[in-house]
Amino acid sequence: MGLGSPIMSDDAVGLVVSERIGCMDLEDVDALQEAIGGLDIIPVIQGYRHAVIVDAIQTRQYEPGTIMLFDPEDFEPTITDASAHDVNLATAMSIGLNMDAASMPLSVRFVAVEVEDLQTVREGMTPKVAAAVDSAVNAVLHIISGFRGGADPE
Repeated sequence: MGLGSPIMSDDAVGLVVSERIGCMDLEDVDALQEAIGGLDIIPVIQGYRHAVIVDAIQTRQYEPGTIMLFDPEDFEPTITDASAHDVNLATAMSIGLNMDAASMPLSVRFVAVEVEDLQTVREGMTPKVAAAVDSAVNAVLHIISGFRGGADPE
C-alpha cells in the first residue's frame, strides 16, 4: 500500500511506487494507493496476511531519495497516547493489534523514501525523489519475494 498525497510534491512517492507495482499485475498482490493516515489505515490492512507500506519520510538525516526499510518494532518508541485525529502509523498499528490481532497482517514491512519537499502544493516530485522510485519498487519486490518464500526479506 502506498500512502501519500498526489498534490503535495514528494508526498506522492508512496502512491507512485504502489501504482508501479500494480501495473505489474503480480499474482496475489493488491497494490493500493491511499491518502489516509492514523486510525483509517486499520480497516485497509485488516484481512491481509502480509503488508508492505510505502511512504515518504523526512528525517533530514539522509539525502533525498534514500530508501529505508523498517519493521513495526522500529517505530515502537513513537507509539503515544493521542487523540484519534493525531494518531501516527505506529500507534494505529498497535491499536489495530490490540483490538483484533487475528485480523491484522502477520507481518508488515515499511519502505520509506527520504523526501525533500512535503510542503509545496503541486503534482510531481522533486528530481532526487522521482529518481528513487525504481529503487523503492525493487525494495517492495524484494520484500514480496521474502513473504512468498517464508524467509525474512533482509
